[in-house]
Amino acid sequence: MSTTTLLLLTLAGGAGSALRYAAGRALDRGWHVGTLLVNLVGSALLGGLSAAASPTLVAVLGVGLCGGLTTYSAFAVQSVEQGPRRGAAYVVVTIAGCLCAAAAGWLVASAA
Repeated sequence: MSTTTLLLLTLAGGAGSALRYAAGRALDRGWHVGTLLVNLVGSALLGGLSAAASPTLVAVLGVGLCGGLTTYSAFAVQSVEQGPRRGAAYVVVTIAGCLCAAAAGWLVASAA
């Protein structure tokens, strides 16, 4: 990996993290809509990148931007904090939604 790619990956990761923080602050209330949204968007983008992008673009946008944007740790903690029923519903919606978003991103990028 080139130094330029590594620098771009680092900057993209920082941008993704900042976007995740902003979405959480703006949208997370009772149900963590901000966290769900960033995980769905990141999954769709990563699905599309995996189908059609160059290795460098996957590194910068996939690992960097999507890696900074999406969050498993917050998702796990938020699931437990919501209690058994709401937490289980949040888990199902997030996992099913992210799998569907990744598949949709892959299908769209493959068709293009």
